[in-house]
Amino acid sequence: MNGHTKLRMKKKNSEKLGQLPISKLLIQQAVPASIGILVMSLNILVDSIFVGNWIGPIAIAAINVVLPVSFFIAAIGMSVGIGGSSVLSRALGESNYEKAIRVFGNQTALTLLITLTLVAFGLWFANPLVEAFGGKGAIFTPAKAYYKIVLYGVPILALSMMGNTVIRAEGKPKFAMIAMIVPSITNLFLDYLLINIFDLDMVGAGWATTISYICCFVTIIYFFVFKSELRLKLEHLKFKLNILKEIGALGSITLTRQGVISIVYLILNNVMVDIEGEWAVACYAIVSRLLMFALFPITGITQGFLPIAGYNYGAKSYGRVKEVIYKAIIYASIIGLSVLGLLFAFPTFIAKLFLAENDPSQLAINTQILAEVPRAIRYVFLASPIIAIQLIGSAYFQAIGKALPAFLLSLSKQGFFLIPLLLILPKTYGVVGVWVAFPIADLLATLVTAFFLHREIKKHLIPKIAKS
Repeated sequence: MNGHTKLRMKKKNSEKLGQLPISKLLIQQAVPASIGILVMSLNILVDSIFVGNWIGPIAIAAINVVLPVSFFIAAIGMSVGIGGSSVLSRALGESNYEKAIRVFGNQTALTLLITLTLVAFGLWFANPLVEAFGGKGAIFTPAKAYYKIVLYGVPILALSMMGNTVIRAEGKPKFAMIAMIVPSITNLFLDYLLINIFDLDMVGAGWATTISYICCFVTIIYFFVFKSELRLKLEHLKFKLNILKEIGALGSITLTRQGVISIVYLILNNVMVDIEGEWAVACYAIVSRLLMFALFPITGITQGFLPIAGYNYGAKSYGRVKEVIYKAIIYASIIGLSVLGLLFAFPTFIAKLFLAENDPSQLAINTQILAEVPRAIRYVFLASPIIAIQLIGSAYFQAIGKALPAFLLSLSKQGFFLIPLLLILPKTYGVVGVWVAFPIADLLATLVTAFFLHREIKKHLIPKIAKS
């Protein structure tokens, strides 16, 4: 039985990506993705609230120092997953099962090889890396304790992130959502147990995070053993150069974007320490948690958009591709406007969640943070209603396999605009310069993405629709 026959004999959920109405399909894909991201974001948010209340604001700053390193290594799994899943979605749309399973095997082997190498490097150079990312003064000791424990679990997280994108590419977003919920619940429970009950401070926070990664990985493994269309065998792990090139070309987009985000963390942690000290790093840590959490529905729509656009482009259903672009942008923009309204209404209440009001030893630093964070929230999220254009626009080029424009557009906000602004504005405007850099970068990136997306639709997509 050849791969094509095998694929046809399977009743595949992936086929619905080319059959169901776009609005219904986008909701089916985006809602589970959004819920999964919500739970993971809530996990990070509540984790920070627990740490801030039970250990102190310096501990929040310490975690913020570690995040760029651990996130970058974990982002390798995400980038290999998203890059490979773009290839995989189009392969499924073309009914090419053999290519799909080979892509999955190469994704798995590549993620393992790179992440294990980087973790070994990260552990060997622990001290200089922690210091380089802003772990200075009182922040260094708790940051290093957290860093070393979390790094052990990062390869597991990378494999989980890679596997999650493949699950979504198979058209099974609900299980992908479950896989994201499991570690979040586990982490919150272990935070309470290890930090509050056993009083393990940063060591407890680190082990809670690492054990939650393992729980996520077990859930992902269960899916691929018992529920997946893709039956991975040892032979599929053997590298194929042509597949690696496709994965690398598209995956480098996500990896570079995440790498640039890590550089943003590095710059901001150091800028904040130099301008105001440890309390300013804690302010940015709170704002960065909100950036992960508040925009979860827009991220969910973007993740839901990717397999729909990729599958239908592979199946040559170009009218459906155009429809999903516009509907994804409209839905996400409405949500962005709603998020902005909520954040403008309750910034002080949000800031207070992270601080222990009854701890007199933290009173001075808490007062400084509470005075600054509401202003930061209002500035940083100012452009929320328009960011859907930049996210969906760059995701579209990634979904259809056009690596270069996807790469450049995905870098536009952080790489081309935000980093230069962060290096320039704080020198004149101090902390306020940091906050206003975010909406300016969002606006500029949105304008650039809108231009290229409109041109791509007009020059290439619409003519294909006319011919089909």
